Amino acid sequence: MTTHSVAFSELGRSVPSLPGLGTKEVHIWAVDLRAEPDLIARLGNLLSSEERQRSARFHFARHRRRFTVGRGALRVLLGRQTGLSPSRLSFEHGPKGKPSLVQAPELEFNVSHSSERAVIALTRGGPVGIDIERLRDIEDADDIARRFFSPREVETYFAVDADRRKRAFFNCWTRKEAFVKALGEGLFLSLDRFDVSLIPGEPAQLLAIDGETEGARQWRLTELDLAPDFAGTVATTWSPTMIEAWQLPPKILEAG
Repeated sequence: MTTHSVAFSELGRSVPSLPGLGTKEVHIWAVDLRAEPDLIARLGNLLSSEERQRSARFHFARHRRRFTVGRGALRVLLGRQTGLSPSRLSFEHGPKGKPSLVQAPELEFNVSHSSERAVIALTRGGPVGIDIERLRDIEDADDIARRFFSPREVETYFAVDADRRKRAFFNCWTRKEAFVKALGEGLFLSLDRFDVSLIPGEPAQLLAIDGETEGARQWRLTELDLAPDFAGTVATTWSPTMIEAWQLPPKILEAG
C-alpha cells in the first residue's frame, strides 16, 4: 500500500466497539488531553503504581493531567484490543527502552503527544513509530536544523521560502522522530545519518540511510493530517495494507 497522508475521522456519538485490527493494518487514535476532573480520576485509577509515581513527579498540574489522560487512553485502547482489563496490563522495556505489552507482545504500539493532543498507533504488523508536533515559533530553529539535520536536509531546508520554513522544520523533525521510534533506537541513532523529505506539500519519504537508498525503500512514512497547526508522521519498516485514523470519542474513555 502506498499512502502519502491520512486524515482523522469521527466515530460518532455512541460508544462503539473499536474497529477490528487486521494483521497488517495500522490504526491511529487522536486523543484530546483536556478532560473533566471525573474522567481524569477514572483514568488515573487505571494506572499502575509506577505510572502514578511518574505522574506525581510533574511539577505542573497540566503536565500531570496530560500524562494521566494519555497513559489512561493507551491502557483503554490496548485493553479493548486484547479483551483484558486496562488496569491489569503490564509493560516491559527492551534493551534500548522501547516498551511492549507483556500480555500481548505481538500488539505493537507507539505514542506521541504535543500540547493538548496525543496520538496512539496500534498494529500487529510489525514495528511502528509515530510523532506529532504543534507548529510554533522556535527562535533557534535554524541552528537546530544545522545541528541535527543531515547535510542534504539542511540544504533543502534553507532553500524553502521563509514563510514555509516552519512547516518544513516540523515535517523533517516528526519524520525523523517517527523513523527512530519505529527502529527502536531511541537516542542511540544520530539524526544526521539518514535523510527524509521535508518540503511542504511533497510526500513523506525516507530518502537514504547512511547515504544508501536501497534500505530506505523498505520503509513507509505517512503524513498525519491531524490539524492545520500540527505536523505528524507514522513510520513502519513494512508495508501496511491499510492505515486508518480516528478521533477517540471521550465516551470510550469514560466506559474504560
